[in-house]
Amino acid sequence: MAMSAGNKGEDAPMSDINTTPLVDIMLVLLIIFLITVPVVLETVNLKLPDVVFEPTTTKPENVNISVRSADTDGDGEPNPESTACEVFWGQTPVDSRQLLEMGQNKLEKLLEDIGGPQNITEENFPEVHIRGDINTPYQCIGGVIYTMQYAGFQKIGFISEPAPGSGTLGRL
Repeated sequence: MAMSAGNKGEDAPMSDINTTPLVDIMLVLLIIFLITVPVVLETVNLKLPDVVFEPTTTKPENVNISVRSADTDGDGEPNPESTACEVFWGQTPVDSRQLLEMGQNKLEKLLEDIGGPQNITEENFPEVHIRGDINTPYQCIGGVIYTMQYAGFQKIGFISEPAPGSGTLGRL
């Protein structure tokens, strides 16, 4: 509220703006937005797919990579609290530089064997299959994905263990 004090006459116009209605309108708008934003964000109905065990067909040219947390406490088991990663190409432990080199070498050898990039098809291009331990930090698996994409691989998939009692693809 504005209040006038002084010797000016009572009929003099007041030059101060009354901000009370402005504050009232802003509070009402704030409440409206606080109520409607969560409703707007949750309006998309999705049905996520059921997890079904699908046997993997492994081609000999595919790359199998295993990722787990490093054994930092020396008991022979991966330490879930560790941020260090252990990466294996097949059964061979590798670091990120070796992983990149091995991936690039595999693709270069493939290009030589098939006679150049013009002969690449989806059937003869190798895939990367990543097996990640359940306690492995995402940065370890994300680093492997990035490295293999940088090496030139187009298809990167994850190998998982089906839930106990899950069916096979016979339900199609």
